[in-house]
Amino acid sequence: MPGICSVFLLLVLFAHSCHGFYLPGSYMHTYSTSDTIVAKVNSLTSIETELPFSYYSLPYCKPLGGIKKSAENLGELLMGDQIDNSPYRFKMNVNESLYVCTTSPLNEHEVKLLKQRTRDLYQVNMILDNLPVMRIAKQNGVSIQWTGFPVGFTPPNSNDDYIINHLKFKVLVHEYEGSGVQIIGTGEEGMGVISEADKKKASGYEIVGFEVTPCSVKYDPEVMTKLHMYDSISPVNCPLELDKSQIIRERERISFTYEVEFVKSDIRWPSRWDAYLKMEGARVHWFSILNSLMVITFLAGIVFVIFLRTVRRDLTRYEELDKEAQAQMNEELSGWKLVVGDVFREPDCAKLLCVMIGDGVQITGMAAVTIVFAAFGFMSPASRGMLLTGMIILYLFLGIAAGYAAVRLWRTLKGTSEGWRSISWSVACFFPGIVFVILTVLNFILWGSKSTGAIPISLYFVLLSLWFCISVPLTLVGGFLGTRAEAIQYPVRTNQIPREIPARKYPSWLLVLGAGTLPFGTLFIELFFILSSIWLGRFYYVFGFLLIVLLLLIIVCAEVSVVLTYMHLCVEDWRWWWKAFFASGSVALYVFLYSINYLVFDLQSLSGPVSAILYLGYSMIMAIAIMLSTGTIGFITSFYFVHYLFSSVKID
Repeated sequence: MPGICSVFLLLVLFAHSCHGFYLPGSYMHTYSTSDTIVAKVNSLTSIETELPFSYYSLPYCKPLGGIKKSAENLGELLMGDQIDNSPYRFKMNVNESLYVCTTSPLNEHEVKLLKQRTRDLYQVNMILDNLPVMRIAKQNGVSIQWTGFPVGFTPPNSNDDYIINHLKFKVLVHEYEGSGVQIIGTGEEGMGVISEADKKKASGYEIVGFEVTPCSVKYDPEVMTKLHMYDSISPVNCPLELDKSQIIRERERISFTYEVEFVKSDIRWPSRWDAYLKMEGARVHWFSILNSLMVITFLAGIVFVIFLRTVRRDLTRYEELDKEAQAQMNEELSGWKLVVGDVFREPDCAKLLCVMIGDGVQITGMAAVTIVFAAFGFMSPASRGMLLTGMIILYLFLGIAAGYAAVRLWRTLKGTSEGWRSISWSVACFFPGIVFVILTVLNFILWGSKSTGAIPISLYFVLLSLWFCISVPLTLVGGFLGTRAEAIQYPVRTNQIPREIPARKYPSWLLVLGAGTLPFGTLFIELFFILSSIWLGRFYYVFGFLLIVLLLLIIVCAEVSVVLTYMHLCVEDWRWWWKAFFASGSVALYVFLYSINYLVFDLQSLSGPVSAILYLGYSMIMAIAIMLSTGTIGFITSFYFVHYLFSSVKID
């Protein structure tokens, strides 16, 4: 146990160091005074509906040169990001107040849309030099940071809505003098290093912060329409009176303006994301995970020690007897020794078991590699969509491991490689097929809502191409390698006639379902933070903690499954295959139930059946993936445990 404690202590220290470390997500830009910087706009988002919409779906001002979409990676497209240029442009270190445009008189449709987006709490998401805009609001004397700013606001006890049409930007800049610092970028603009030769050229100012104070200001449209885009105006104080704010109603003409202030900051460029990555309640998060780690490690250690002593005592007693005494013992005693002729009998639905194990290996490998890379900072939130893109790529290429595992298990069960192509194809299509069906149903709902979260038809073809041109061939290659690998030989022979299983007072599946509570205990705290980051728009970046939780989950799943398998063998139940899988895989049931609990009690603001269906659809995909992954961990551990247990018994 001291060795295990030392390992976990090192992992805890590693988690703490991973909390704030990351490689910057893009090559550092330096700007000279008066250099033009253009802000970009992302999709409008809301924690009330979870349906993203294009920024220009509302009657906002458009850029002079027209709307130009930014190049997006696979992850950004799947997450519903739609990044466009905007009319908001700044000049480095030049403080100014500028006019943008005045809209045409609002028609009924535009008014209805603006009111709906305002009441659904939609946020405008702007980006400057790859930094999301941040709004700092004070509630009860406490500063709260939010990314984005609202489309508008509705005063209490009022049916009127007001639009945000004046933005006070504050850009934090750090003066960079080309000192001997090297910055490595791994994001959307590739990898680069500032070399000695580039020091002079790199001198200038770097953007390290982007903040906004949104206001609603009522302008005289007759005066404002005489101005041209980017004409200077007088600085504006945000009005507190509603009669001086811009109301949303028909025939109103809305004028948009902004002002920008550049403020020098001591924040250095590699640390500029720290303000976004600070999680609320970090201390509670830390102590909750540490407490869970200690409790589960303690329980797992006790179970493991008791289990080892029990099995070793049984084996020692059995091996000390001579052959006649062993025969007499087999007749007199009950327990796992009596199922020696049935323990490796082929399970029901053997093909489905092989397919699920193959997909579980693929998902577990993808999750483990992704979390390790993220913990070391290679998947920074500065590189939008990089995490999801990386997961998809890893999943595609791990098809070779899935095919190998499934076909090798098939050979072990059947004793022949016949049918390995069917197994490989099933592995390649089982989990992706489930995800594809669920996403297609959800996509029709998103299309009906005209949301940018809907997957375009072109992206469907890209995903299908990746599936059938990379994942399927690699899975077939893995299956072929599985036919060439040596089959696992059973240590005992299987009888022709199955042994009758004694009747039990209660169904064994109740015990299997109950076993999932222990792995869920290691997972649910982290699950809360992950769900909050997905559905409440928060950044999740404590992957060091997540790596510990993953390792702990693997250990607990393995031990729970082994203990349940041993308990079933002790009552002469030799049908352990599926029970071993679901003993640890049943944690997915509790994950899905917890997701429903989170929807009811923590996402009370979520409005409408469409949002609830989307949430439950994505939660179902997550639960199925967790079931396949944890079930595979438990099954493989139990298989090798049973193999070891019966290879230690002397059989004629």
